[in-house]
Amino acid sequence: MDEGRRTVLHLLATRRGIRSHQAFSNEYTRVAGQLRTEGHDVSPAPAARQWERLLKFGDVKTAPYAPTSRVLERMFQRPVGDLLRSASDIQELEPDCSTRAPYPPVLDESDLLMTARDAASHASEAASLNLDEMTLDQLHDELIALSRKYGHTAPAEVFHGANELLNRSQVLLERTRFPEQQTRLYYAAAQASALLAAVSFDLGALAPAISFARSSAQYGKTIGHGPVQAYAYGMLAFMAFWDGRPNEAVRHAKVAHQFGGLGDTARRRLYSIEARAHGHLRNRDQAERAIRDALEQSSGRRDELHDDIGGEFAFDGARTAMSNATTCLLLRDAEGAEEYATRALTLLRAQSADEQPIVVAGPAAVDLARARLLRNEVEGAQEALVPVFKVPPNWRGSGMMERLTAARIELTRPDFRGAPAALALADQIEDFSALSPARRLGAANPLAIEA
Repeated sequence: MDEGRRTVLHLLATRRGIRSHQAFSNEYTRVAGQLRTEGHDVSPAPAARQWERLLKFGDVKTAPYAPTSRVLERMFQRPVGDLLRSASDIQELEPDCSTRAPYPPVLDESDLLMTARDAASHASEAASLNLDEMTLDQLHDELIALSRKYGHTAPAEVFHGANELLNRSQVLLERTRFPEQQTRLYYAAAQASALLAAVSFDLGALAPAISFARSSAQYGKTIGHGPVQAYAYGMLAFMAFWDGRPNEAVRHAKVAHQFGGLGDTARRRLYSIEARAHGHLRNRDQAERAIRDALEQSSGRRDELHDDIGGEFAFDGARTAMSNATTCLLLRDAEGAEEYATRALTLLRAQSADEQPIVVAGPAAVDLARARLLRNEVEGAQEALVPVFKVPPNWRGSGMMERLTAARIELTRPDFRGAPAALALADQIEDFSALSPARRLGAANPLAIEA
């Protein structure tokens, strides 16, 4: 380290052979014990990270609190303000030293040994900031498991799991200086933030969902990871049209397409989101073009996030069909909506019951009901909603609930006025909606799925 970047504390600690954090902590603890017996208030030794900051001139803007400063001043017999000055000021602080050095200083073996000890100490501390690879593997495996069980797990449970994984990623980032490990941990933090964005939305909390999505994008940008940035921008696009900003949603989706390393699944998802945004704008031509683009992604390209990890990050045929059904409803295309919703439900029924994600099956069933309501088929809508009304309260996410809100609005059309079946279905929807997590959190109805 350049002398101008070292503090006087660095110089004095090196001279005394206590430059390493372990040696310093031992000496600090000894002196603190003496002061404590004298009746003084003292603090524990600074942590390794704070110690390194104290050794670099300019890294600490204010002096440590008095209980810490008291120990440092006793250890080094100088005011703490002088200890934090640049080591280049040492001659000013030691009047017996000449302020002029007409000849270069002569090095002896002790100087060399001191520098060697300093380097060895720093290298040892850096090496200690290396995580066990099994720790990173475990974090990676838990993120994969949480993503893959997302559609079969209550939103509140997912939130707690993703939050714990994000916190663990952040803590581990403080414990390593190895670039490869930092890259893995930023990637893990990006995934956990993305899952938190998705579950916050499902719980009806739009503002936190947007914040988590932005955090995910930023983590992805830090390591230049295209797929995770694309996923995050897709979330931002999705939330934008849900919040009544479809033009912004289109812009986010187009930005997401620019990231590198995207496979077919990632692009299929982005085109489907873009189609929904155009649907909100009532732009039929652009919406139908985006649907076609989504269905034509068949190059065979893959990426790790959307394809290998999958789960919540995946976007399979059922999810694509469900999204396309919603776009058709926005365009008031009952026939197209029923076709896509039926396709989604057919694909889901081909899976075992415990593998069918409620976050896809529920909205697809509601879209099927809405398509039938557009044709005034109340009984058909009631039939489509039978499995939906069996969904437990903790699983009733915003995507499902807002679709039901739109179905409830559909039942207010003059064609249904006074019809007993329509009135009964409307009451059933209201009773079902009252117990959803989003309603209990006080979320408003943005009516993103317009009637």
